[in-house]
Amino acid sequence: MRQINKCQPHKYLAILIMSLFLALQVSFAVAGEYDNALKDVKGLKVVFNVSSGSPSFANIVFWAVKNVYQDEAVIILPEKPEVAIVFHGSAVKLLSSDRSGLEKNDIAEIEKFQATLRQMLEEGVKLEVCLYAVKAFGIDPDTLMPEIDQVGNGFISVAGYQAQGYT
Repeated sequence: MRQINKCQPHKYLAILIMSLFLALQVSFAVAGEYDNALKDVKGLKVVFNVSSGSPSFANIVFWAVKNVYQDEAVIILPEKPEVAIVFHGSAVKLLSSDRSGLEKNDIAEIEKFQATLRQMLEEGVKLEVCLYAVKAFGIDPDTLMPEIDQVGNGFISVAGYQAQGYT
C-alpha cells in the first residue's frame, strides 16, 4: 500500500509559483491597458475644468476623475500624479452650503459630492473655485466650502496650470 506524505513541499512551491505568475499577468494586463497613452510618461500632471452644475452628473464624473490618480497604471509611474480642479460656471453651486430652492435628492447628491471633494483634498488634489462665476450665479462667497481656494478668474488658473505643464 502506498503511503501518502502529508507534507509535500513541491506542491506548495508549485502553488506559490503559479500564484506569482498569475499576479504578474494581472499587473502586465493593467499596465498594458494604457501602453499607448502612457508610453514614456514619467508622471501625470492634469487640470480639470469643471462647469456642469448637475450634482448627480458630478458624482458620476468625479468617480472617473479620482480614478485618474488612483489607477494602478498611474500609481506605478515613477512620479506621483498631480491633479488640480478648477470650478466655474454653474458648478460653483455645488460648492455652496446654501441649500435653499434645492430638491431633497439634489441636496443628498451635493452632500455626497462635497464629501468626495474633501477626500480628494486629503489625497493632495488642488481645488479652486472661480469667484467671477460665483458672482455671476449669485452665490454668496461666504457659503463656499472653506477648504477650496478662491480665485478671481478660473480661466487664469487653468491657463496657469497649463503653463506649468498640466494638461
